[in-house]
Amino acid sequence: MNHSDIFEYYRCDLLRVEEELIGIFKGASSLLSLIGLHIIKSGGKRLRPMFLLASADLCRAKGDNRYLLAAIIEAIHTASLLHDDVIDNAKTRRGVPSANYQWGNQTVILVGDYLYSNALRLAVAEGNQVIMEALAEATTKMTEGEILQLERTTNPDMTVGDYFQIIAGKTGVLISAACKIGAIISKNGPEIERRLADFGLKTGMAFQLVDDVLDYSAQQEKLGKKLGKDLEEGKITMPLILLLQRASPEEKDQIREIIRQASSGKGRAGQLRRVVELLEKYDCINESMRIAANFVQEAKDVLDIFEPSDYKERLITLAEYSLRRQR
Repeated sequence: MNHSDIFEYYRCDLLRVEEELIGIFKGASSLLSLIGLHIIKSGGKRLRPMFLLASADLCRAKGDNRYLLAAIIEAIHTASLLHDDVIDNAKTRRGVPSANYQWGNQTVILVGDYLYSNALRLAVAEGNQVIMEALAEATTKMTEGEILQLERTTNPDMTVGDYFQIIAGKTGVLISAACKIGAIISKNGPEIERRLADFGLKTGMAFQLVDDVLDYSAQQEKLGKKLGKDLEEGKITMPLILLLQRASPEEKDQIREIIRQASSGKGRAGQLRRVVELLEKYDCINESMRIAANFVQEAKDVLDIFEPSDYKERLITLAEYSLRRQR
């Protein structure tokens, strides 16, 4: 089984999720629907909804409310991306003009706020306190992660612990919530919920770690964004953290200066090439991937409580997909 099989298996389910997502965008202003259609048509693999659906399948939960809950998860993710693009002053998203570039920062911030609030309103209507607690915890930690990343921007002394806290907030906690909600609606009890929440957290952290690695090692046309964007924005990710641990004192000084210049808008393509050379010299890319692989293995180990099945294999394949993305 490979990731393409998973995407095909859930293709019809994800169409139903998208119908629910379109509904979440509906409001008094026609602009909400217009921006919603722009975002939905711009692509995205709907990984977070898939994690919820696959977790629900593993726990033998088949209720139709899983489609709305999966759409709520995707709406929260989309809202976070809208806010991220404003913060980063992004002009593209997945290779197409970003919403903030087309409609302006003020509009997009308000649309993001609307998505958050409307998604949570619909979740409240489900009448399940445990689901609401999972979503509230996820959205809180997502914001904390973004604030911590802003605090640590251009700080070459950022620790691995800080970095893990950031990627848990950026990606881990929402995938964790998606998996946990898949278990909650099955009513199999707190232990199963805890297991799937842990699986989602570790898998999400692996996804973000690999995403950060690809910023230095991918083929730009496949990545869908400018390479070295994290360096340009002063974001200190795992490859740079490892490099600053392993480089010589002279090289560390050089890297610190590159970070300072890149984040101030004075960086040049040659500086990115120099960083990539040093990353290769000290094996930082491969070591970062090994750390991501460890997260995936830990995630798979969490599922040992479940008997072998196609449902379990689909979740494992989704976790392993993070390590197989195109460079």
